[in-house]
Amino acid sequence: MPMINFDGPKLSMDQKRSLIHGMSQAASQALGIPMAAFTVTLDEHEYSNMGIGGEVLTESGYWQKYKEIKD
Repeated sequence: MPMINFDGPKLSMDQKRSLIHGMSQAASQALGIPMAAFTVTLDEHEYSNMGIGGEVLTESGYWQKYKEIKD
């Protein structure tokens, strides 16, 4: 059984449904294996537990730009 793993931020239930379906569908189409064969695991993390460019994500310049775009 093929396994797809996702490490990322906390997600809403709607986002989880969409991500699991979309990743399974894309892998199924790419590999020619039925969607039902795929297992998807989501490992969610707080943004403050992530880093980019050697900095805690929420303290980085990248984070400030992300917040401006999101707001």
